[in-house]
Order: sequence, then structure tokens, then C-alpha cells
Amino acid sequence: MVNELEFEKPVTELRKKITELREFTTQSDVDLSSEISKLEARLAKLEQDIYEHMKPWDRVQVARHPNRPTTLDYISFLFSDFFEMHGDRAFGDDEAIVSGIAKYKGLPVTVIGHQRGKDTKENIRRNFGMPHPEGYRKALRHMKQAEKFNRPIICFIDTKGAYPGKAAEERGQSEAIAKNLFEMAGVTVPIICIVIGEGGSGGALALGIGNHIHMLENSTYSVISPEGAAALLWKDSSLAKQAAESMKITAPDLKEMGIIDEIIPEVKGGAHKDVEKQSGFIDDVLKASLKQLLSLSKDQLVDERYEKFKKIGKYTDMKQFEEIKS
Repeated sequence: MVNELEFEKPVTELRKKITELREFTTQSDVDLSSEISKLEARLAKLEQDIYEHMKPWDRVQVARHPNRPTTLDYISFLFSDFFEMHGDRAFGDDEAIVSGIAKYKGLPVTVIGHQRGKDTKENIRRNFGMPHPEGYRKALRHMKQAEKFNRPIICFIDTKGAYPGKAAEERGQSEAIAKNLFEMAGVTVPIICIVIGEGGSGGALALGIGNHIHMLENSTYSVISPEGAAALLWKDSSLAKQAAESMKITAPDLKEMGIIDEIIPEVKGGAHKDVEKQSGFIDDVLKASLKQLLSLSKDQLVDERYEKFKKIGKYTDMKQFEEIKS
């Protein structure tokens, strides 16, 4: 089956068997309805067992699914009157990031997100969703514009990371990311960030300094890919599955650690199974977030964002360190 994931094979094989029996029933006088009903019940239980007990590596595979909905897919369902704007006013336009203004239930908003392609040709045009510095500068330009016109900002995160090429470094990749982190921290309008696929390293974090950070159930958010972590830790990228287990990169792990605010449930089998239904799940969380944040003043929004990130992680001061040593 095209785009079949390894852990889904038992489900796929059982569905195929049910389809074969149905076709045989329509082409002959043999009544197999009882057997088909038993297999359908077995399929329902198998789907529940597999999709409700997914391992971290399974979620990584779903987050990377080639048919997984992109930023533009969700924009078409969640917003109206979307007008995309281009360029960073310094070098050029980066199609790995889409940015523009739209209306969300009549409310003017700025929408920014990483954008992958759906086929090889589009992926090359979109640089596989890995932005250059001009992409981040474009995003920041539109964030500052949103602040000027008092529009909430909604960011969709879905990238393996910022593009690590020579030209990107020459044009100031690290500076562009760092400036986004600095500027987003002080933006005086609500910022809502939603991880819809892979959230990789600084390339994701450059759109991730928000008042609220939400993640789709099968998305990932990490400082490095499982393959990269395995190569660094064990000198073997084939141990990515084990790395994914220990890195705590899935939505349930990040929710438990207080890094994200809400886990957005996914359609059974992954968001790619039903984009419209998945958009409805995102809509519910987005609506609640906006309602809460729009009631805050500009100073409260900045203070809340500061406190949010200040609480992430654990640290030990020198006094505590000396106590631990003694």
C-alpha cells in the first residue's frame, strides 16, 4: 500500500481481507456476512489497540507522513479571506514559510507557518519546509505588522529545522532565528503556536515563542531529530527508534513537562485521514485560546509569555549546588 506505515500493517492487511470477502460475496451466491461482521469487529479492536497505544517512534512516523496536512491545508479550512504576503524587504521571498493576513470567525489575524510540499517538485520549491533566513525575516516583518494593527498572530510549526546550507549561513541564519526569539518575546498581541507536524530545533522555535503552544497528538517537538540524536550519542543513526523513546519529544511527554499547553486530538490513524475533521479539532482549541488571550492587556500578554518560558525546565543555583555536593 502506498504510504503505509510499518506499525499499521496489521490494520491494512485486515482491511484488505474484508474488502476481498465483500467482493467475493457480490460476485457469488455465498453469504459471508457473518464472517465479515466478525472481521470488522476485530478490525475495530485492532485499530483501537494500535492507535491508542502508539509508541514515540510510531508518532514520529505519523508526523512525517507524506500526506500529512500542511499549513496551507489548515488555512483553507480555518480562515477566510487569506491574503498571502511575500518577501523580507531585504533579500527575497522564502516559500518554506507562508505568511499573510486572514479572518478567523470575522476577526482579523496574521497567520504564519512552515510549508512543506506535497510532491517532489513542490518540495524542492518549498525547500522541504526548511526555511532560509529570509523566511524568518519575512515572518518577523509580518509579526511586527500584526502588532502595529493589533492583530493576533497564529503560527503553524512544521519543519525538520532551519536550512543548514552555506548560503543560508552567509545570509545570517543564526542571527535571523535569534532575532525572532528576541522580538517575539516582546510582541504585545496574542501569539498562538500550533505544532502540526515536526517541530525541529531552532527552525521551529523561531515561530514558537507564543502565549499558548499547542500540539497535534501525533506531532513531535525537539531540539534535534531522533536520527541526529542517535548519531551523536551512539554514533549510529539507525538507533533512532531508541532515541525517540528517550528524548521525550511527543505531545504527551511535553504536556507532562509543562512545555506545551494543550494536546489537540487527531483523527484515528493521523490527521491525513480527514483534514476537515482535523481542522475542526484545531478550531476548538484555537477558539478557546483566543478567547482567553484577547481578554488580557498588552502588558499582561508580554508578562504571561515571559513567565511561561521562565518556568520551562529546571536549574540549580550555586547555593543549591553546594548543598547537593555536601
